[in-house]
Amino acid sequence: MAVMLSGLEHSLAPIALREALSFTNARTADLDRAIAALPGVEGCVILSTCNRTELYLSGREGLDPGRILCAAAGVDHRDFAGAMFTCSGETAVRHLTEVAAGLRSRVWGEDQIVSQVKRAIALARESGTADSVLETLFRTAVSAGKEVRSRVRLTALPTSAAARAVELLQQTAGSLEGKRALVIGNGEMGRLAAALLREAGCAVTVTLRSYHHGETVVPAGCSAAPYEDRFALMEESDLLLSATTSPHYTVSVDSVASLRRLPALMADLAIPRDIQPQVGELPGVTLFNVDDLEEAGPSHLVPPQVEEILERHQDQFYRWLNYKGCMPVLEELKAAIVERVFTSRELSGDLEPEELVELAVSRSVELLAGGLADSISPESLTRCGRKIRAHTTGRPLLGREA
Repeated sequence: MAVMLSGLEHSLAPIALREALSFTNARTADLDRAIAALPGVEGCVILSTCNRTELYLSGREGLDPGRILCAAAGVDHRDFAGAMFTCSGETAVRHLTEVAAGLRSRVWGEDQIVSQVKRAIALARESGTADSVLETLFRTAVSAGKEVRSRVRLTALPTSAAARAVELLQQTAGSLEGKRALVIGNGEMGRLAAALLREAGCAVTVTLRSYHHGETVVPAGCSAAPYEDRFALMEESDLLLSATTSPHYTVSVDSVASLRRLPALMADLAIPRDIQPQVGELPGVTLFNVDDLEEAGPSHLVPPQVEEILERHQDQFYRWLNYKGCMPVLEELKAAIVERVFTSRELSGDLEPEELVELAVSRSVELLAGGLADSISPESLTRCGRKIRAHTTGRPLLGREA
């Protein structure tokens, strides 16, 4: 069984292509189920964020995840030539751990990607498409990402797209103190942006799709208003930031044509885009989108400590994968040893139960050691003995004992 992936990411594909393969949670679940039902596919997980869409498969070698994803999504695979990457095996495993650690994010070292990776496997699990290989791989990647964040400070720059957007707005405006800001969207990104704008000194209003006073949580110090009132609120705002999961524009050129006043600064953090690009061409309007969030400066070098964390977690996954692959053979091996032991002439005599057990165990170990003579070592046998004794006594192994 192989692990494969194909995907688009910000470094290869412009927004227009990423929009074509950007999915809501409901759409992702539908695609997960459709792809998992294909011949040769054992497991399927789609990771879809504003900066990337990736399809992870486990199953028969030779599958083309990119073509499979495009066919399931109803788009022409040829349109993505040169913008989509495909890899498998160790390269795919390494890629996912780097993604979860924020090493492949537009905002290097961002915090939100771990929760997005976790959400992707949770959605596949709910859809019944996450097999044990992908479950373990994604759990490994999430653990690696969390450890990187807890032990290493990757950057002193903003660690989320929302933080980078607020920083750009602040740099452009000079100061956000006393500005009136409108945030369209109350998801994770919208709430974070609203909180950051509030911290920067803005008076912030957050729009809600279904507004019931007191029933929806908005960041402290921010006010809430119905989504339908967004255009009236825009006339009174200095800044606009939109971060929804809507498949359609929340702000189009036609929708703002009759407004007497527009926010001078706008930031669109959504994929597909919330704000029609032509809005940024209107007089007096500056529009940022997710492709404007790239950090300036030289390429980042991965610290040795991060490399050690990623490699250690990857090794744990490979040990699990190797053990999983050995399980069917171990069952055959047990059956063969049982047959060989109990057809032995030595065990056919008149022996006491204790003597019978001792001789059966002795013959089993000898047969197993003989078959593995080229690969066992005193060290591996010592570790095995420690685990057996720990299991017998019920005492957990500590430190180097493990």
